[in-house]
Amino acid sequence: MKAIYTQLAAALALTFGIAACVPASTAPLPAPAPAPVQRPAPPRPAPVPQAPAYDSWMDAPATAGAWRYQREARGSLAVFAGGVAGEFALSCNRDTRSIALTRYSGTRAAQAMTIRSETATRSLPVTQSGANPAQAASTLAPTDPLLDAIALSKGRFAVETDGLPPLYLPSHAEVSRVIEDCRG
Repeated sequence: MKAIYTQLAAALALTFGIAACVPASTAPLPAPAPAPVQRPAPPRPAPVPQAPAYDSWMDAPATAGAWRYQREARGSLAVFAGGVAGEFALSCNRDTRSIALTRYSGTRAAQAMTIRSETATRSLPVTQSGANPAQAASTLAPTDPLLDAIALSKGRFAVETDGLPPLYLPSHAEVSRVIEDCRG
């Protein structure tokens, strides 16, 4: 039994001796791969607000504002204003017996103005004024049937001008009053 221990001790000494003769490795151990960086997903761009589409202009909400009537030396005037400045006006000039439909546009790009009522639709050529803000105006005779269609429309009429959002205006008494002032 002693011989086994002696052989075991010799084998261990030889193994350690050989291991001591091998030079140590000079190459550094490879660095561990870095953990992938979690980046948050880029935020989605906000959706661009779009004007709602309506099957009929009569379904669109009315333009915010109110009519204001005033008598003038040469006739009368009804101005629709959504704030401080007017957006649309009907004016009677008794000297020329005409009614002007005026859109305060702020731009001189408008070439036509389309008027829509419950019973009539007509595109009217416009003339530009040099006023500030810019105005696009069409002139009608006081007996023009389009004026009756505006006054008697089912609660509202629409004014569409090139390059501007449409106006959906109530056909209140001020509108009829200007028309009647020019006819009378």
